[in-house]
Amino acid sequence: MNFAKHWAASLDDYVIDLAWSPDDTLLAAASAAGSVTIYDAATGTVQHTLKGHDDGANCLAWLPGGNQRSAISGQLLATGGQDGFVRLWDAATGQQTAEIKLGSAWVEHLAWIPSQNKGPVTDDPASRLPPPASGLLFASAGKKLVALNPDGSLAHTFPDAPKTISALALSPFSLLPSPSSLLAAACFGEVVIWDTVNFTARKTLPYGNAVLALTWSPDGRWLVAGCHDNAVHLWVPGEDLELHMSGYETKLQELSFSRDSKWLATGGGRDACVWDCTGAGPEGREPLLLPHEARVCAVAFQREHGLLVTAATNGEFCLWSPTRKNPLVAEVKMPAAATKFAWRADDSLLAVGTEKGAVFVFKTAE
Repeated sequence: MNFAKHWAASLDDYVIDLAWSPDDTLLAAASAAGSVTIYDAATGTVQHTLKGHDDGANCLAWLPGGNQRSAISGQLLATGGQDGFVRLWDAATGQQTAEIKLGSAWVEHLAWIPSQNKGPVTDDPASRLPPPASGLLFASAGKKLVALNPDGSLAHTFPDAPKTISALALSPFSLLPSPSSLLAAACFGEVVIWDTVNFTARKTLPYGNAVLALTWSPDGRWLVAGCHDNAVHLWVPGEDLELHMSGYETKLQELSFSRDSKWLATGGGRDACVWDCTGAGPEGREPLLLPHEARVCAVAFQREHGLLVTAATNGEFCLWSPTRKNPLVAEVKMPAAATKFAWRADDSLLAVGTEKGAVFVFKTAE
């Protein structure tokens, strides 16, 4: 395995989020100070520097769909910030196409869903909404959760959560018999699973503490929460199965599933843990421990292949092949801890954001 730095760039603050465009030609990176930079994926050349958000940015998300173009004129990027706004940007021109004020609370979570083959259904046929032209953007700020159309218009406002929404996660698009997805939204004390077609609550999953992170397995079976009480909690909503693994050194925010849904990687201490989620699940099984010299701060499985990347607060990050007898593939030492990993769709490039504002892109090849 060849693994080498491809290009590097710098932001003006902590890299709080980054993501590849759906066609993999662009990389967007958000600075905690508020600006958003769009890079050419091949060269690292800056394509646009977006004003972003006053006081600070929190998150970004691309409208999915491969080479799909937005109804505006280019690939559509959504950003959320401490100013309470969701902003939509045309990546081709670098121009803002819409802004939506969600209130005074920070916009902390964004999740796009591609277009669905029917609109939300209600008991009154006259009140049915038309299907979205290109998709829906779910955004949360404080207790508020909304669905927005790509032009920035409001598609739906959900009932306020009892506490601040701390995580959002969309299930795989093909989970249900009719093409759709489920949206899991967490706050202190519960996770609510929403139907994204008719915006009704499918299920409420109680949990007696704060949930800091959520992810679905790629096969849609497992919904996993990283929790404030030094634990990871798993549900199988379709089977009413619930599992719990506690005893981590710290609160847990780092979660990633392998493409085949067999392996769940977690942080929560000096070792990255890799759990076997086949069959009845990981509870009672011993995890594979991948050691670091400092607390693990990020984990990410490849999107199409089997490598796992993990990072620690001392600036090291490692590539692992969990199924090998000697799993360590490569080790890199950076000048600052990683804040975010993003694998390109074909796994040929890995983007890494750091606490000091650096963006590194590494190239992988057999």
